[in-house]
Amino acid sequence: EVKSIAGNTHLGGEYFVNRMIEYFIQEFKRKYNKDLLNNKRALQRLHNACECAKITLSSSCHASIEIDSLHEGIDFYSKITRECFEELNIDLFQSILELIEKVLYDARMNKASIDEIILVGGSTRIPRVQKLLHDFFNDETIAYGAAIQAAVLTGDKSEETKDLLLLDVAAFSLAIDGVMTILIKRNTTIATKQTQTFPLTSFPKSQSGIIIKLFE
Repeated sequence: EVKSIAGNTHLGGEYFVNRMIEYFIQEFKRKYNKDLLNNKRALQRLHNACECAKITLSSSCHASIEIDSLHEGIDFYSKITRECFEELNIDLFQSILELIEKVLYDARMNKASIDEIILVGGSTRIPRVQKLLHDFFNDETIAYGAAIQAAVLTGDKSEETKDLLLLDVAAFSLAIDGVMTILIKRNTTIATKQTQTFPLTSFPKSQSGIIIKLFE
């Protein structure tokens, strides 16, 4: 049973990569007095290189950026250390802890009650993320991939999962457009059904239906 859920649409692997892109754009400008911002092809190539560098930094203390003829025939070669990468993203790492604290508060739990941590997504391999979790929980909490959840969702019938049932919750509250009323509150167990009655005073009697827009 999912007790609580929290998220940040501005926190994820792509945002770590974007910080690196900004860093190298400034470096390129310092070295060559050239601006990459109006060169979409160069930005895409730099994005691809930074994505590879982010992955490399999960297992190495430094990564290289090597792009031939990045802009106006200029070859761009540079390096970034894991320490620099962590400094560029220090506020994003802090946001992870804030989300953990929020989800524990909403679930009325404390970190001592957590037995296991399931890490999902490539960016959870970032050493700083794993260190933050280890330091925050200060315990031998097991961190492993989402294999159990995947098995449950795909209908696996093995001995290890036969008695498991996933009860998820809504990640965001759902409300109706134009009405200041929340229909389904965040962290409500799903699937769910909610009923509310609203007066329809501004519609002609001949109207047989209406369109209702739901917003998170």
